[in-house]
Amino acid sequence: MLTLTFLVKTVVDLYVMVLLLRIWMQLTRTDFYNPFSQFVVKITQPIVGPLRRIIPSLGPVDSASLLVAFLLMTVKYPLLLLIQGGAMSLSPYNLLFGLISLIKSAGYLIFWVMIIRALMSWISQGRSPIDYVMYQLTEPLMAPIRRVIPAMGGIDFSAMVVILILYLINYLGMDLFGELWFLL
Repeated sequence: MLTLTFLVKTVVDLYVMVLLLRIWMQLTRTDFYNPFSQFVVKITQPIVGPLRRIIPSLGPVDSASLLVAFLLMTVKYPLLLLIQGGAMSLSPYNLLFGLISLIKSAGYLIFWVMIIRALMSWISQGRSPIDYVMYQLTEPLMAPIRRVIPAMGGIDFSAMVVILILYLINYLGMDLFGELWFLL
């Protein structure tokens, strides 16, 4: 049972992160001709494509991708309960659980994109196509911090500050939602 729980949780979480990445890429107007951007679009297009014909975008936000991500996170918790205990509980609280899980996944996505950008800056130094996408995604988060805390001695601390803010928000979620924050 633990193996199946891990597999379902991982697949749902990863796909939701890719959906959120697609939304984030559209918000930041990332280069969609980039190979990494094309991968994100191609992996989400089979589900999001038909829905985009029915559900219009809300300004720059791809509402079809957001809806699919929300529905997946809403179904994830009852599905995990079904796998672990054999009983599926459907309640109005699942919508709240889905929303909290979606916010938590967005935080994890931002965290990992920041880490990947930092690592890629050491390794490829701007020569990889993924570098440019990571720059376009993270620069709107890092630029305001860079205005307050400039680079010192050639070291940019803005990524570290963004990660510390994410940790702060994570601890706030733990304080507000307690045990539920860990389950989702």
